[in-house]
Amino acid sequence: MTTYRNPDENGYYGEFGGAFVPEMLYPNVEELQQNYIEIIESEEFKKELNDLLKDYVGRATPLYFAKNLSEKYGTNVYLKREDLNHTGAHKINNALGQVLLAKKLGKKRIIAETGAGQHGVATATACALMNLECIVYMGEIDIARQAPNVARMKMLGAKVVPATSGSKTLKDAVNEALRDWINNATTTHYIIGSVVGPHPFPDLVARFQSVISEEIKWQLKEKIGRENPDYVIACVGGGSNAAGTFYHFVDEPSVKIIAAEAGGFGVNSGKSAATTFLGTTGVLHGSKSIVMQTNDGQVIEPHSISAGLDYPGIGPFHANLFKNNRAEFFSINDDEALESAFELTRLEGIIPALESSHALHVLKKKNFQKDDVVVICLSGRGDKDMETYLKIIDK
Repeated sequence: MTTYRNPDENGYYGEFGGAFVPEMLYPNVEELQQNYIEIIESEEFKKELNDLLKDYVGRATPLYFAKNLSEKYGTNVYLKREDLNHTGAHKINNALGQVLLAKKLGKKRIIAETGAGQHGVATATACALMNLECIVYMGEIDIARQAPNVARMKMLGAKVVPATSGSKTLKDAVNEALRDWINNATTTHYIIGSVVGPHPFPDLVARFQSVISEEIKWQLKEKIGRENPDYVIACVGGGSNAAGTFYHFVDEPSVKIIAAEAGGFGVNSGKSAATTFLGTTGVLHGSKSIVMQTNDGQVIEPHSISAGLDYPGIGPFHANLFKNNRAEFFSINDDEALESAFELTRLEGIIPALESSHALHVLKKKNFQKDDVVVICLSGRGDKDMETYLKIIDK
């Protein structure tokens, strides 16, 4: 049987993955590859992380039956409430895990990249808790559109460094973080926030985020008497919340998997981040995956209203699901995501992050049956996007 969950020993999910890194980074990556499984699978590590997830983060997050949304769409919609985590999104699951791992490896300095700011906030939070130096790289444009999160990172003691090259968004923040890691190899651990980058990062992040689907299984069992839903839906940029939501279901053929990408102004507009619709096989940020690129391999600048989905590729975990038709991918445009953000707010009294709103819009694109059980990952809360929402409200 094909397994989609874990990569092979070289970090490949099917044809995607691997570790394509400069020679100067090889020792860092090799150190992680050789040690991460042994460390994170140890009973001591698992207990420490699980205690933090329970008492500090507030897990398990609720699996909420959205009655009004369900009535509107004639199916059974459950929301996995990652927005209720400490720091307001799923990102803390991975940040705490990787900071603990870095401490076990003897690292004193943490660097991270961030787009929407949630990963930056989560990393800064974990570093404050464990008294580690924290530097967060963030695109200049994202710094402007995610000001509340920038303020939170600074209050938590992190240094926020603007990425001023290229599109000045997430891709460029990753580039700057990788340069830093090359220059500070022995003292520094780079916490990648998504299922991208060289092996073992996609697997490492997916494992830390898999707590999402692990909880969905036992929560559904409690609520409806069975572990598996008919559908799981999540938004995908790099794809960490989606990897966590899909993780325990990808090898269950009865569960249909749906990924919502950022269509921006439309797939054919030249202003989009719908990688599976526009991308081709290539190498980006240390792994082979599907990348938005020109014929000669130059990365095409993505666009999305949501900073967390504004990325020109997807992780190899998701690329493999796409290539093998294991997941259905939808492109959700900016205006569609906004529509669904306001719909959830008015129907359920929950203000979602713009990233999560892309996943919510699948309800309008796909016809579900009345007996279907549909679980949507609400990856984050909408506080950080209020400035964008206010522009609509004030019109």
